[in-house]
Amino acid sequence: MQILKTSADVYLEEGDEFLKRSDLSQASEKYYKAAEEAIKILSGILLDDIISEVRNKDWNTEIINKAVFKLSEILGKWVIESWGSAIALITVNLDAQQVKEYRESIAKLVQIADERFNRKVIERS
Repeated sequence: MQILKTSADVYLEEGDEFLKRSDLSQASEKYYKAAEEAIKILSGILLDDIISEVRNKDWNTEIINKAVFKLSEILGKWVIESWGSAIALITVNLDAQQVKEYRESIAKLVQIADERFNRKVIERS
């Protein structure tokens, strides 16, 4: 079966392209979006209560942060650390090495979201 790419993958790849061009600001924004999309994907699979709330209010900072903490209870504290990396990328002016280090933390989050998403797709088919 073919592995499906998620929106988080696309943002991660775009971030990598910007990083190769040394556009740290754009790379940071794309990596943040990759993390945000991964949180949304994982929430859709693991957190029915969050998805119910999103249906009523749409995604916002409060709901995303709530999702991060709930996901960390299921998947481990590293989820909070990955999200912290994403927040740092969009709030702090970082050098290339720091951006690369935070990227790795976000890549793990994206990978787990991909695995869970593709597993769900396979279960439904």
